[in-house]
Amino acid sequence: MATHIPDSLERLTQADLIGVVRDLIGEVGRLRAENEKLSGALTKLKAEHQAIKDELARLKKLPPRPPQKPSGMDKATNRGGAKSPEGEKSSRRRGSQLDKLTIGATVVVRAKAPAGSRHKGYEDIVVQDLNLSPQVTLYRRERWETPEGERIIAELDPGIVGGYGPHLHRFVLALHFSGQVTCERIVALLTGMGVVISKRQVVRLLTAKLETFRVEDEAVLEAGLGGAYVTVDDTGARHAGQSGYTTQIGSDTFTVFRTGPSKSRQAFLSRLCGGTALYVINDAALGYMKDRQLPQAVIDTLAAHKEHIFSRPDWEQHLQALGLTDLKVAPDPVLIASEGALWGAIRHQGLLQDTVIVSDDAGQFRVGVHALCWVHAERLVHKLVPANDKQRNAIAVAKRMIWWFYGSLKEYKLAPSPQQAQVLRARFDRIFKRSATGYVMLDRLLRRLFRHKDALLRVLDRPEIPLNTNASENDIRAFVTKRKISGGTVSPNGRDARDIMLGLAKTCMKLKLSFYDFLGSRLGLPGTQIPHLAELVRTAPS
Repeated sequence: MATHIPDSLERLTQADLIGVVRDLIGEVGRLRAENEKLSGALTKLKAEHQAIKDELARLKKLPPRPPQKPSGMDKATNRGGAKSPEGEKSSRRRGSQLDKLTIGATVVVRAKAPAGSRHKGYEDIVVQDLNLSPQVTLYRRERWETPEGERIIAELDPGIVGGYGPHLHRFVLALHFSGQVTCERIVALLTGMGVVISKRQVVRLLTAKLETFRVEDEAVLEAGLGGAYVTVDDTGARHAGQSGYTTQIGSDTFTVFRTGPSKSRQAFLSRLCGGTALYVINDAALGYMKDRQLPQAVIDTLAAHKEHIFSRPDWEQHLQALGLTDLKVAPDPVLIASEGALWGAIRHQGLLQDTVIVSDDAGQFRVGVHALCWVHAERLVHKLVPANDKQRNAIAVAKRMIWWFYGSLKEYKLAPSPQQAQVLRARFDRIFKRSATGYVMLDRLLRRLFRHKDALLRVLDRPEIPLNTNASENDIRAFVTKRKISGGTVSPNGRDARDIMLGLAKTCMKLKLSFYDFLGSRLGLPGTQIPHLAELVRTAPS
């Protein structure tokens, strides 16, 4: 039986048929992308639905689901999936710690032996003990009156604060900031030992002599910003009943914390400036404004003014006098000019001259010479929610290639060479320049990471910088623990004391110093004298 062909189809030319086929292929591609989008949305809804079910199960006190394993990028950097030597349980026995102790007394313990026994020497055991007991001292201060009628009273030891001595002061500081003990428990502990003290008096001890520690903390930040790199991160904080943010800045030798109401780039730059709070118009500031597309007319107006260094109030008045506060253009001239002037102040102080800022790609940290954390980059791929086996396989392949490349970068840091750097750059292009993995969202993410090629491969030019911000996350964990235990702060002194003392405690730990000895040295107690931490940070081996 002959098939009937419509006249309209018989009259189609080969070119027309090719065009129809192309249209059909394009339509199929569009429908496929739309299907992936809908599948991703459905998978997301399933995850949210499961989260609601888990919450209901928790409220009903039912057993929770088994936790899913995290990405574990660092655990998979060895090729072939072999375990790293660090991850295996060491079979070596711990060495003796007795050589770190100083024997204060030797006691011979006599044994009751029957007659005729032979003495066979001694069996030694070193015992450590601690005696905590209150010591109450009455100070009788002489009073004199000069012939002119002026009264003179003998001065107390400068270590005495509000009726409490320096040993108790150091103990309270160490408990609260290093031991993460709350004020209420410190009061309970001390009163149980026989000390008469209240919570208000404990709080006063925590903020006493704060200026001494503040000066050292500022000097540590200035010294650290002259190093090869810093890693940065931030977290939420509560102060005076309001939500805020705490920024961590650190390296392998120091840590500082700074808390404020905002985590914007302007706030980050002001925290890098330290306690100076200057705004400087110089070449670095003008270059920053130009890079941020500030209109050239505004840049010329700022550059032509005779004054170039301002304090915070003077800077605000200066912007008003120039009429920048009334301009309604994009980008915001006041914001960009303020950021540029802060960046100029940083360079004016000689900070961050050749220092790399390693971050997790948060926008506020993208200043100066910048590098990105590879763990956070891989985490973006890990967070994708595949809807089918094809997408899951595409994600698995991408993660495997990123881990392999990450391991190669770790090897490069041990033995850098220009030839190997060129090979790694070419390999980076092959991994992140792929256009069709079979998963549209993954393709977009890989293209996004490819646009950050310079920041991700900064280690090829600067092998001394880390590949991740794990150190910052570890530092900030101490702050998060403090926040969970003690909540927020109320007074500015309480906020500053928390930031300063936690930062100094972390700095002492990185410099392998005893924070307890550091407190005693700064409070004027006899014994170990700790050098200025800023000098130790500057001279520490990189």
